[in-house]
Amino acid sequence: MLINRPPDIPSSEITDESLFWNRRSFLKAAGLGMAAAGGILPLHGGRRLGPDEDKLTPWEDVTGYNNYYEFGTGKDDPARNASRFRTQPWKVEVAGEVKRPASYDLDDLLKPFTPAERVYRMRCVEGWSMVVPWMGIPLRPVIDRLEPTSKAKYVEFTTRFAPQEMPGQQRSILDWPYVEGLRMDEARHPLSILVTGVYGKPLPNQNGAPLRLIVPWKYGFKGGKAIVKIRFTDRQPQTTWSLAAPDEYGFYANVNPEVDHPRWSQARERRIGEFFKRKTLMFNGYGDQVASLYAGMDLRRNF
Repeated sequence: MLINRPPDIPSSEITDESLFWNRRSFLKAAGLGMAAAGGILPLHGGRRLGPDEDKLTPWEDVTGYNNYYEFGTGKDDPARNASRFRTQPWKVEVAGEVKRPASYDLDDLLKPFTPAERVYRMRCVEGWSMVVPWMGIPLRPVIDRLEPTSKAKYVEFTTRFAPQEMPGQQRSILDWPYVEGLRMDEARHPLSILVTGVYGKPLPNQNGAPLRLIVPWKYGFKGGKAIVKIRFTDRQPQTTWSLAAPDEYGFYANVNPEVDHPRWSQARERRIGEFFKRKTLMFNGYGDQVASLYAGMDLRRNF
């Protein structure tokens, strides 16, 4: 069954996966020709800009420079330590305020939607920033298929707990397993994506295989990796980083250059591969699409 792309995602933000399998076609479609020999596409929030702006982050950096404490706190630890992590078979438990609770095989959970899978060219911020061609599907149709009840106000995502395969979990760096959450309207926004691949390839272990969340207008820690549980709840979830450092990591984690981290300014960001910093954009450049979600909220208090 083909699921049509949600009408409120601009077509400029989506590239068919098939274009990534044919590099020449991809470059031609991007209007760059073979001059972009490095696979570089000028982007900004999914929209094309001039040739010097928002180039795709190279595969080597996307897959080799990661925050994923389950595999270690160093940026190269995940790529080095994730090879033994088993992603098949994979089940996702659905629980809470929902009409279809069950333990789903991943293929069964996503099967109705995978023919409509697309590549979403998104900016991501994790203390540094990247522009990444994530491959996945919107979270919204998956949520709708599971039929949350009227009591469901939030969605909670839990990462797998497997200390023998995830050596970082053998240390009490955080309270494992890793838990994150979104308000229901945030989760159902068409830019909230369940990711299964990157650069036209299956998602590597160090990037959150086999299933992770990307919410591009928020800081990267909001995107749970290796998701094994989705729980619908009427209360705001107790999330891992908000519990570990509540004065530094709020529940919302919207990219906001006007709110400093207690230990550094967030007004400027460094793009991977660039020497100079650039101005941080409100909502990571997705304000036109998501600002209405926070109308009337004090974004300094709700950081």
